[in-house]
Amino acid sequence: MYDIKKIYKATSVQDAIKHLVDDPNALIIAGGSDILIKIHKGKLAGCSLVSIHDIDELRGVSMQDNGDIKIGPLTSFSNLSKDHIIKRYIPVLGEAVDQVGGPQIRNIGTIGGNISNGVTSADSASTLFALNAMLEITGPNNSRIIPISEYYLGPGKVDLKNGEVLTAIIITKENYEDFTGHYIKYAMREAMDIATLGCCVTCKLNDQKDTIKDVHLAYGVAGPIPMRCPRAEKSIIGMKISDEMFNTLGKIALTEVKPRTSWRASKEFRLQLVEELCKRSLKEAIKKSGGVING
Repeated sequence: MYDIKKIYKATSVQDAIKHLVDDPNALIIAGGSDILIKIHKGKLAGCSLVSIHDIDELRGVSMQDNGDIKIGPLTSFSNLSKDHIIKRYIPVLGEAVDQVGGPQIRNIGTIGGNISNGVTSADSASTLFALNAMLEITGPNNSRIIPISEYYLGPGKVDLKNGEVLTAIIITKENYEDFTGHYIKYAMREAMDIATLGCCVTCKLNDQKDTIKDVHLAYGVAGPIPMRCPRAEKSIIGMKISDEMFNTLGKIALTEVKPRTSWRASKEFRLQLVEELCKRSLKEAIKKSGGVING
């Protein structure tokens, strides 16, 4: 049984905003793959919901005139991974969301819902951090655009004020052009499991394909919220591809993360994953760029 006080089906973004303002305690529901589980477990018993499921303007992927890629937050994981723009320009994002749950979850779960839960284990989150995603948030008075790093306020908390709705995820051209990426999800089971640790690396090589020109390293479950490792990134920019470079990245990444022990894994094991997965992800990203890994 689902203990829901009432549910309102919004017909537009502004309609949703109006009802959220009128009922400050109401929660947004889209695909429902996460919030319905919470209601079923009694965590949100008697809640009011505003459904944005039927707002088609919040679906799909489009290329903007300036080359930025705009992703509607109601785009399902399965549609995102199949989209021709994603497959051509930022396939790492499609590959990451393809690791969310099983086919049923990927068909109903949305990328906006995935990041708006505020959980550090969201498979799309670390990849969007690596891509320096920008988020468009629309409220009763105006719209604002913030980096995804500012969206996460703490475990389970995101920067959505009363009456606000996430209306777009934007990947700027400068953050995907000439970059290749790779996401690794380590989980206790191969399918339909929450990440024990997630790691995404995107990189850009020089023309000779032997030196790191730019790199972005992001993790999920390496701290209370998804996170980047700026010191580790900076440490290898300009370095030749070598064992020394990979080891440098891994060692410095260890100084920036803050994993904890949980029933899924110990802090010590997660630290091992932090060091190893960043090397593996970077190696795969380099190969996709045409770089050569010796050994």
